Amino acid sequence: MTDLTLMTYAGDPASVLPSLALLSHRVRVLPMDAASLVKMPENTILFLDARDDLATAKTLCRLIHATGLSTPIVLVLTEGGFTVVNSQWGIADVVVANASPAEVEGRLRLVSERGNSPAVVSRSSTEDGVEVEDGQIRSGELVVDTKGYTASLHGRPIDLAFKEFELLKYLVQHPGRVFTRAQLLQEVWGYDYYGGTRTVDVHVRRLRAKLGGEYEHLIGTVRNVGYRFDPPNEDRADTLPRTEDASPLEADSTRSERTTPSDDRP
Repeated sequence: MTDLTLMTYAGDPASVLPSLALLSHRVRVLPMDAASLVKMPENTILFLDARDDLATAKTLCRLIHATGLSTPIVLVLTEGGFTVVNSQWGIADVVVANASPAEVEGRLRLVSERGNSPAVVSRSSTEDGVEVEDGQIRSGELVVDTKGYTASLHGRPIDLAFKEFELLKYLVQHPGRVFTRAQLLQEVWGYDYYGGTRTVDVHVRRLRAKLGGEYEHLIGTVRNVGYRFDPPNEDRADTLPRTEDASPLEADSTRSERTTPSDDRP
């Protein structure tokens, strides 16, 4: 049983995230204000009701980090809230208010395992053109800070929305691996997301735009399949392993798709 805290202004706390009532966890309800922070135990996961008051939720997130609390924060949002939340909020996860019990339980399990930061294997290497150390993933001039929920290019911050950051982080953590749109939708948006796979295309297009023309190729398109992260390694095109069924012509086509537009590229 996990200790949970729900901060909300709602007169009916059960309406914030109805699935919580169907799970076996202990949930305390506190007002959504700074005074409630001192009432939270150390080993709790905080569900913050951001459905109707994103400004207050953002202020509380900043206050929690400013006071040194390590409480993992899960924002409860409406679909519209995803357009506002970004990596600067310093949250562990987000969940839509109508999420199923299975999704809420799954997200709780992941947050419990990793705390307020995504789990990243601590290593220092340049295998596959990516170096990971102390929560920072580096690939050339691109740095993804999984603890601070920030990304930068040439030392300059990239202004990413929350799901844009999550998508970039997921791709960078698996350099060279191709993911279908359905796989990315499942891994980044969650099992119960009701939007179509076109959502992935839209976020990839936004990511490329924010990376800029010189680096948009880092998010590669594989025709009729999906997307992958291509580390900025000049020799990588010549060293990529070829599948057993791939012909030289297919291999050349795959390499060219990383730098030329295709019908599937948003």
